[in-house]
Amino acid sequence: MAEKCFITGAGSHYSGDDFTPSADDLVIAADGGYIFNSLQKIKTDILIGDFDSLGEQNTNYTGEVIKLNPVKDETDMLCAVNAGLEKGCSEFHIFGGTGGRNDHTFANIQVLNYLACKGKKGFLYAENEIMTVIHDSEINFNSEMTGFISVFSLDTECEGVTEKGLKYTVNDYHMDNRFPIGVSNEFCGTDSSVSVRKGSLLIIYPRYNF
Repeated sequence: MAEKCFITGAGSHYSGDDFTPSADDLVIAADGGYIFNSLQKIKTDILIGDFDSLGEQNTNYTGEVIKLNPVKDETDMLCAVNAGLEKGCSEFHIFGGTGGRNDHTFANIQVLNYLACKGKKGFLYAENEIMTVIHDSEINFNSEMTGFISVFSLDTECEGVTEKGLKYTVNDYHMDNRFPIGVSNEFCGTDSSVSVRKGSLLIIYPRYNF
């Protein structure tokens, strides 16, 4: 049973996307994400989608294929995440899920929240940032982290927000989604953490530390 799942989407891919999954990791291509995997010679375990991006062209793919009805409520990315959950994965790394249409990027942020609310970890890779969501939990960073970190409430109100070891610290703060007070905090060379007692926080931090 795989613990870590890598998902490639049909959005923008960047130079840092040349990841190397281990033999125990699960790799899922969401529709047009298969093109990236093929070019990078990344073995795909599952190909899933309605194939509006990839098309019906011959991909020479012989693995597991999940063909989705294009008339559906779930996005291809959410369906890919659910496929990973069914395989027992608890940590998800999503590439090709940003760039292009902003609505797709926001939909993938909601997918991160979906995972967090299930007690799973999800990371969405943009060109220069990594996005993740924590729900009623905590995320820790080591002292080597540098640059900006931003924290946003995804709920009407998040209770008990605490930020330690950063340039600006807060303790047991009530953060809401109407005021962007959490933008542009900074790492300052010490171990740090962000936690929330109740609610979901979107956290954005530099990708070059990954």
